[in-house]
Amino acid sequence: MTYSRGIRGAITLEENTKEEIKNATVELLSQMIKENNIEKEDIAFAIFTLTKDLNKAFPAKYARECLDFKQVPMMCYHELDVEGSLEKCLRILINVNTLKKQDEIKHIYLKGAKILRGDLVQKAE
Repeated sequence: MTYSRGIRGAITLEENTKEEIKNATVELLSQMIKENNIEKEDIAFAIFTLTKDLNKAFPAKYARECLDFKQVPMMCYHELDVEGSLEKCLRILINVNTLKKQDEIKHIYLKGAKILRGDLVQKAE
């Protein structure tokens, strides 16, 4: 049976530059795909969020240009600005069609974003 599953990922950046957003997007998305053995054709959509301090580029642009996500529907949003929350953070949610059960999904948290979901980081490593 095929399931619709969400795969989460997050990474922190050092600076608010186009190059940093590009590199972080490609690094995180590539690892999410690799760790979960995802085929692009199985991706239903992708959502990218950036904290308010990251506003120099759209992550979806780099998914299209660098990872050939030309047919994947994507949207970019600002993350809710909650006082004391993690800064300079890019988050990705991809929805995929897969045979995997929910507990077989590997969510990926890199760099400073590991603090967001320590319970899931242990599983992914």
